[in-house]
Amino acid sequence: MSGYSLPISNHLKMLALAFSMFTFKAWGITSLTAAIGLSVIGLPTAIYENPFFVRMTPVRAQDYVIWIMSSVLAGLIVGSHFVASSTSGDGKIVSGGVLSVLAVGCPTCNKLVVLLLGTTGALTFFAPLQLYIGIGSVLLLGWTLLLRAKALTDTCSVSQVTAQQT
Repeated sequence: MSGYSLPISNHLKMLALAFSMFTFKAWGITSLTAAIGLSVIGLPTAIYENPFFVRMTPVRAQDYVIWIMSSVLAGLIVGSHFVASSTSGDGKIVSGGVLSVLAVGCPTCNKLVVLLLGTTGALTFFAPLQLYIGIGSVLLLGWTLLLRAKALTDTCSVSQVTAQQT
């Protein structure tokens, strides 16, 4: 049975074990990365008012949820690299971050979308898809966090077995 078809309770136990391995430094990096994620995603999408970007459509409740969840998940993933080093899921965190920006951004402010679909198309077709893009982003980041937790707990299991054998 693969590690990805386990019941949710086993995944939660694995995450709890992985988080128990976080040091003070790892939690600090996690918090700092989440704060940076909030800025990096929120600034260009103008989720909060700033002098650099202006949003042409109102921020929706889903935008806030996706923005915060993506930043927290990215923080946890980056923080896990300070517990044990591994390249598991590195590409997925970048992909999840890019999808988060597309999901919470103003549909008419996205130059590429407006170029491809026009303003009406951006509002008619792209805006409704943003919820699904955001869900995909959060799922991708969540999957990456599970991969990191599995790598951490496997590392912990291997080091425990090695310590018992010596």
